[in-house]
Amino acid sequence: MTTTTASETDLLAQLIGRKRDCLVQLRDLGPRQLALVREGSMTTLLDLLSAKQRLLWELQKLERQLDPFRGQEPAARRWPTAQARQQTARQLAECEALLVEIVEHDKQSEEELIRRRQQTAIRLQGVHAASRARGAYLAPGRNASSRLDLSSEK
Repeated sequence: MTTTTASETDLLAQLIGRKRDCLVQLRDLGPRQLALVREGSMTTLLDLLSAKQRLLWELQKLERQLDPFRGQEPAARRWPTAQARQQTARQLAECEALLVEIVEHDKQSEEELIRRRQQTAIRLQGVHAASRARGAYLAPGRNASSRLDLSSEK
């Protein structure tokens, strides 16, 4: 069992704090994303998703930086103060709660997008059927056969 130094636990606390901040930003984008989906504002939605992607890249980077700490025994970490340890533990718990919230927002947005896609498909089918019906009425062969010739020959 290796004991970590205070500077290593300081780094751990900083990384967890940054992870929490990143997750807060992602969480805060969730309701806006759902609103944009409901409004059908796809251009603005794509901008928001781009910003969200940058945050996800940052989160991945932080997770890689946290990797060395995953195999450590928590009891072997040397914290500068008990308060620093408790604060980091609280932030880590917040991270877990934020992830749950983010996933829930994403599920809602996905369900709304699926619903809107299905509605659009139904509308397109209606437009296609109307177009086929119109085409059938305007077809050249149909017009010629439905004329009544009232001319008289003497």
